[in-house]
Amino acid sequence: MGVNTYTYESTTTISPTRLFKALVLDFDNLVPKLLSQHVKNNETIEGDGGVGSIKQMNFVEGGPIKYLKHKIHVIDDKNLETKYSLIEGDILGEKLESITYDIKFEANDNGGCVYKTTTEYHTKGDHVVSEEEHNVGRRENHEYFQGCRSIPSRESFCLRLNIDEKESGLHVRNYACT
Repeated sequence: MGVNTYTYESTTTISPTRLFKALVLDFDNLVPKLLSQHVKNNETIEGDGGVGSIKQMNFVEGGPIKYLKHKIHVIDDKNLETKYSLIEGDILGEKLESITYDIKFEANDNGGCVYKTTTEYHTKGDHVVSEEEHNVGRRENHEYFQGCRSIPSRESFCLRLNIDEKESGLHVRNYACT
């Protein structure tokens, strides 16, 4: 098994605290509402939803993906960081054991956020995930979620996702706007 690592940064005008809350803490509730044409629901399979939990995102019937199963490693609301692994699902195919995402939300000078993602592809055998393959997946995620511009939160405020078009935006935990 090999590990191929890629990093990605993007900026947004949304504060890191608001973005972390929407894309990490409220993700399970928001994504099925935001992407109801693609995502059926999110459910906690094992644990309480926090660190160590196994979560499953179920997609609507007829699409190319049936489900994605993730293991949560870190949810740090003080340092605005999350880490989780895709451990099961159609995306892994025959060449990948898992994909681990380490995502950090940091303040920038304009009151917005720098969103930093480190992606580790844990491969089967001697397969190497090329930068081109990584970028194709990142672009597909961006196109898939490009329509996501507003997300209602539990407090019913509207978070506007002002995506930086230069670098094609955000990567929402569990495959969102990259």
